[in-house]
Amino acid sequence: MKISELIKQTGVSKETIHYYIREGILQKPRKTGKNTAEYTEIHVEQIRTIKALRENFYLPIPVIKKLIKKHKKQSHPEKSSFQFLIEKFKPLDQLLSSEGVAGRQDFKGATGLSEKWLSKMEGWGIITPTENGDQTYYSQDNVIIGRLLVEMDRSGVGPRDGFDPAELAHFTNLFRGLVAKSLKRFMQVGWDKMSSEELRKKGSQSTELMSLFFYHIYRKLVKEEYKRYLESQEKTIAKQKTS
Repeated sequence: MKISELIKQTGVSKETIHYYIREGILQKPRKTGKNTAEYTEIHVEQIRTIKALRENFYLPIPVIKKLIKKHKKQSHPEKSSFQFLIEKFKPLDQLLSSEGVAGRQDFKGATGLSEKWLSKMEGWGIITPTENGDQTYYSQDNVIIGRLLVEMDRSGVGPRDGFDPAELAHFTNLFRGLVAKSLKRFMQVGWDKMSSEELRKKGSQSTELMSLFFYHIYRKLVKEEYKRYLESQEKTIAKQKTS
């Protein structure tokens, strides 16, 4: 493709594309003439990666260059996981915005969640709005969860793909029980004697630490189980070929 098509597909200017090439984070195109060059889908993918790292993580060019170099050596599943994370996981969203959404219609517009699934998620206690007079308010966490639910369905983890969304209610109730038990234990060892300010600080810190732990432990366990499953499948296929 010509650079004009690359600009159209990526939304990045000609000057920026040339800058990325000069900095060595974008592969050089194949020259087809003195002032013309041929770009491919690889360039589209690389620019998508650079944009995601710049816009979602605000990383400087030298760091992006190191990440892309490492990214090239990864396996196809690792590359897919990396691309998905940098495009969908936006940690700065939580730091830059702490406001939720007021009103059911605005929540559906902000998340893409349908009325049917919003009602189900509220019934299961996964999305939990609060009422303030005549207004229904959804916290930022509720908004993020709503967006994740929509993304799950788009990515092939939904009812049409054999996934039962009711499992999410099971996970939610399990975590709610664990949180309640943990809080009770903490209160028994002296948290109840703290001032309100100390308790809020301790609660905020422990919330973020435990959230990161559960994110990483789940991610680790899923990777390990998928690896075992794939290895088992490969052994079965190899055995069938030799029999």
